[in-house]
Amino acid sequence: MGEMDREFGWEDEIEKDSNFVELPAGDYDFVIDHYERARSQGSEKIPASNMAVVFFNVTGANGEVATIRENFILHSKMEWKLSELFCGVGLKKKGEKLKMNWNALPGLKGRAQITLDADKKDDSKKYNHIKKIYPYPEKEFKAGEF
Repeated sequence: MGEMDREFGWEDEIEKDSNFVELPAGDYDFVIDHYERARSQGSEKIPASNMAVVFFNVTGANGEVATIRENFILHSKMEWKLSELFCGVGLKKKGEKLKMNWNALPGLKGRAQITLDADKKDDSKKYNHIKKIYPYPEKEFKAGEF
């Protein structure tokens, strides 16, 4: 919420433009802002299921920040994507079992491959998506260093 959120009168002055940021496709660092609990309506492939909508703040080359929302459906067919998310922020190691802790996600960092895709309904609009979340880099231990 802004400092003074309020309803406008019909003839009020307006000034603020959209702060929508579009990033060129590529690899970027991200910080998870927050997540929301939701339900997916289901499709031919996956029945209606719990779904986490995760908001990623992605910083571009010029310091601009794009917020990308990505859906994570809590269903066994999408388990790989859930694992990719938790591995990407360092909460899960490959091959390990993990109890998903969604509340631990906000503030965690990672790196992802971002695409810029045309909207399915309107080709003139393009949106960033997270195509792949890279595994969190393991800390390398060197003798004599902490």
